[in-house]
Amino acid sequence: MASFQQRKAIGDVHEQHVAEQLTLRGWEVNPWGQSLLTRRLQDALRRTDSSIRWIPDLIAAKGKGLVLIDCKSRMTSRNTGRHAVERAAVYAHLQLFAWTGLPVYYVFDDLGVLAPHDVLIAGQEGPHSAAGSGAPYFLISGGVARSFDGLFGSEKSTAQWGIAS
Repeated sequence: MASFQQRKAIGDVHEQHVAEQLTLRGWEVNPWGQSLLTRRLQDALRRTDSSIRWIPDLIAAKGKGLVLIDCKSRMTSRNTGRHAVERAAVYAHLQLFAWTGLPVYYVFDDLGVLAPHDVLIAGQEGPHSAAGSGAPYFLISGGVARSFDGLFGSEKSTAQWGIAS
């Protein structure tokens, strides 16, 4: 089983890729969540049941739109094409949306996008993860995911509108 720090290093690369893709589409992007904390604080937070453990990785704005992005690296099965999202994260993100009114989106390695509500409604309860955190997951078909370009715009559309990248 990979340690939290090993999984986080892989996730950091995916977060950077998602941030770059959003920037290319004219979004202003900043890191958010645990990436802003020191390693000691990350470790301390991981040992709690607090919903703030699940603060999304990125915050992005474009025009009047403001969204929260939780990047999900290595959370898609190569065999089944299903995405996995930890149940505690889905419940925390539904609460975060209710509290802030800001949409939360999961962005997977293939740049497929799901919202917590999508996962709750269309997902199936999966077993506890054998790899990673060992926590219970929702499993959802990758075919249900929205297109990254459809939700956040394409590089071409931002060039058309003269948005600086």
